[in-house]
Amino acid sequence: MPLYRYKALNPHGEMFDGQMEAASEAELAARLQEQGNLPVEARLATGDAAAPSLRTLLRKKPFDDAALVRFTQQLATLLGAGQPLDRALSILMDLPEDARSQRVIQDIRDVVRGGAPLSAALERQHGLFSRLYVNMVRAGEAGGSLHDTLRRLADYLERSRELRGKVINALIYPAILLAVVGGALMFLLGYVVPQFAQMYDSLDVALPWFTQAVLTVGLFVRDWWIVLLFVPGLALIAFERKRRDPAFRAALDAWLLRRRVVGALIAKLETARLARTLGTLLRNGVPLLTALGIARNVLGNLALVEDVDQAADDVKNGHGLAGALARGKRIPRLALQMIQVGEESGALDSMLLKTADTFEQESAQAIDRALAALVPVLTLALASIVGVVILSVLVPLYDLTNAIG
Repeated sequence: MPLYRYKALNPHGEMFDGQMEAASEAELAARLQEQGNLPVEARLATGDAAAPSLRTLLRKKPFDDAALVRFTQQLATLLGAGQPLDRALSILMDLPEDARSQRVIQDIRDVVRGGAPLSAALERQHGLFSRLYVNMVRAGEAGGSLHDTLRRLADYLERSRELRGKVINALIYPAILLAVVGGALMFLLGYVVPQFAQMYDSLDVALPWFTQAVLTVGLFVRDWWIVLLFVPGLALIAFERKRRDPAFRAALDAWLLRRRVVGALIAKLETARLARTLGTLLRNGVPLLTALGIARNVLGNLALVEDVDQAADDVKNGHGLAGALARGKRIPRLALQMIQVGEESGALDSMLLKTADTFEQESAQAIDRALAALVPVLTLALASIVGVVILSVLVPLYDLTNAIG
């Protein structure tokens, strides 16, 4: 079924948005009304899952990644200890400190007490739980091993969170360095350099071309610093809006994949994410075609999403997964070979998880090497720019001092 994004009013009159699978907009509206909500807007989620807006990224959720992992782990532990589902949810309801998380768990418990399965209760939480999460829980319910499924799901979420956190943490220092040195350079050009420009004008001396260039830049920064501050922000907003266009996003993602260094890293990261998702779903009894339909939504690169969609069509027509993914020529060859071995040996789920381990390790090593080189390169480049500016304004003064002496 297609995935819809919607906006609705809850019984308290508060606006919220989310996503839900439904056969049509009419069915989506009917299901929202059954939940006591008033639908306001509904549209197909074409590419939205892969390209969240800045507003979505900054908006605080009732469950962040760490809280979702804890909830899944704790629920799996309680169910494994023999606690009934509604009793386990009642225990977990008292653990979160914020009221929003408590209300979410309470709503899930109330729906379960009403006779609905856990997967249906999770699906009603306005997109808070991903399609991957809901479908894995549904598969665990069908197989009678919900606590094992939740334990695997918690492991999957923890691995994904660690990889994302590692990249973010590694970028913090370069970002701070760039901001501090960039601010110092703006101060140097916008305040210090114009002081030298006035002095050289009063002395009426001939200046080297590079000094004249730096002084011109300094005067421009002094006069137009507000524009220089706002233009990058406006450009970022315009780019973020353009990025919502699926055609532009797909073309940009395809272009990034063709870049030698960045493309290889993106392909490894996305392959690890795809393999981890497919392997986890298959191990929990989800059919391959359904697993491909879910796994496409965890990818961040729309060019690879198109390849997975094409691969799903090929698998539906009887082709093997490895051969179907190879048609797009974007998945690394090693991953395709490992998937083919898994198909031939009848252990596709295990081989997909091994593929994910392999490419997560390679991605982590590539990121570590890139970031290890980024800091000294960035430091050297920024120091060189600052040094050129300082030398450009001091060389004429040094020459003038020598001439006078």
